[in-house]
Amino acid sequence: MSIHCAVIRHAPTQWNAEKRLQGRTDIGLGAEGRIIAASWTVPAAWQGWRVLTSPLIRARETAAILFPNVSAEIEPALREMSFGDWEGQSLAALRDAPGSDAESREAMGLDFRAPHGESPREVQERLLPLLSRLAADGRDVVLISHKAVQRALYALATGWQMTEKPPTKLRDGRAHLFHLGSDGRPDVAELNIDLGQHG
Repeated sequence: MSIHCAVIRHAPTQWNAEKRLQGRTDIGLGAEGRIIAASWTVPAAWQGWRVLTSPLIRARETAAILFPNVSAEIEPALREMSFGDWEGQSLAALRDAPGSDAESREAMGLDFRAPHGESPREVQERLLPLLSRLAADGRDVVLISHKAVQRALYALATGWQMTEKPPTKLRDGRAHLFHLGSDGRPDVAELNIDLGQHG
């Protein structure tokens, strides 16, 4: 028997607008991000599901807006991938810096790691025990998390190695639905579910 596991990236922050890597830096949504989150509507059926959120404030704020009648559970495994020394900078600037090794690092796919950061493969390693626990719990669940975590989960489900473009682009402002098998292994159910954003 499988359960449903929906994943939603937090609403955008000012750093997202500036294309700066956030990672573990604890940036809140701000007024614009809260307005965008409030414009989203999750499928009615999900309102009865268990809700887990990353401990970072941008995810917790999104969870509170989308699920006002649910007490979201803080789940450390859903925190964003650490970008180490690159946090606060843009990838474009990092790639253009003299002597930059950003592109060669990015070409490593699942083993990409910013200096003093974390790799997508390490994100997968912390997600797998969580997914196993969720499968054992047997309840459908919504995860409010981050872009790199979504991508790591998608890679687990599809075998994508992150060395090329993904088979399907995961769009912002959308939800992604997976099935979790009895061992917690994810399979894609539906990607890019419209959250009804307006404006």
